[in-house]
Amino acid sequence: MYNITLIPGDGIGPSISESTKRIIAATGVEVAWEVHEAGIPAIEKYKDPLPPQVIESITRNKVALKGPLTTPVGGGFRSINVALRKEFDLYINLRPAKSFIGVKAAFRDIDLIIFRENIEEFYSGIEHYIDAQKSAAETIGVVTRFACERITRAAFEYARKHGRKKVTLVHKANIMKFTGGLFLDVGRAVAKEFPDIQCNDKIIDNMSMQLVVNPHQFDVIVTTNLFGDILSDLCSGLVGGLGLAPGANIGYDVALFEAVHGSAPDIAGKDLANPCAMALAGAMMLDYLEEIGASKKIQRAIADVIRNGKSVTRDLNPDNYVGTVAMTDAIVRRVEEL
Repeated sequence: MYNITLIPGDGIGPSISESTKRIIAATGVEVAWEVHEAGIPAIEKYKDPLPPQVIESITRNKVALKGPLTTPVGGGFRSINVALRKEFDLYINLRPAKSFIGVKAAFRDIDLIIFRENIEEFYSGIEHYIDAQKSAAETIGVVTRFACERITRAAFEYARKHGRKKVTLVHKANIMKFTGGLFLDVGRAVAKEFPDIQCNDKIIDNMSMQLVVNPHQFDVIVTTNLFGDILSDLCSGLVGGLGLAPGANIGYDVALFEAVHGSAPDIAGKDLANPCAMALAGAMMLDYLEEIGASKKIQRAIADVIRNGKSVTRDLNPDNYVGTVAMTDAIVRRVEEL
């Protein structure tokens, strides 16, 4: 029995969280869910977007699963995701991008994984207006040797453990010679410790072009915070969009898994949301817990249901679709068959 913190989120979050609970239960893995609210629901109830009981629960359980949370644009409270990453030093943002047969996408047979440094650089929250009139502002991006080394080392260790052949360092060292240069220098030094893994580097703008021209040339990608944020969504677009995009935030002692898409308040409560990203995040969580068989069952079941195409949500088949609950039912049945 695992004790796991569940933050359902808002918008479509509660419905896809319920789907994921059902799918995980179908594998036979027993979970005691500690359900807590954060973001807008928590403000409405506790006047705090990140109540202390959420932090206490994650600290106690060490593993959390999180649905999408709305972050106000330009004002309001800061991102809960960023706050949780900082609180628990979740320095690895792990974003796989894998093709599914049956999904309309520009490419087939994509199997990429992005390691994004999750704590530093331009998401550190070091920003302010520089005059009283608020006519100009600045954001400071701090990059440390320590953070560069641990994220690149994590990428190479992952590549070796999972039989991956190549790691690509993505940077802008030609212009950002100190911050980008530090990341590149450290990455190259770490690469020398892994002679069995091929290493190359790409400047971010060229990398963006190369991904949409020939993504099959890449395997494991490691980069800094801002570039990783952008490239991870770009890679999701290569395989059909964020509806199939899970993510993990991993530290030394704590890990948080999530659907990386938004809260989609326009379809909340309408039984239209695709449950796959959240369920795949659940599969990543089970893999982290070394419930490898259960994780593979979920991944295969989702792939089989999508390939069949008869029990998928509107985003996957606009002409002949079912709702969130019906797609969840189909995935659960397939998990139980495997």
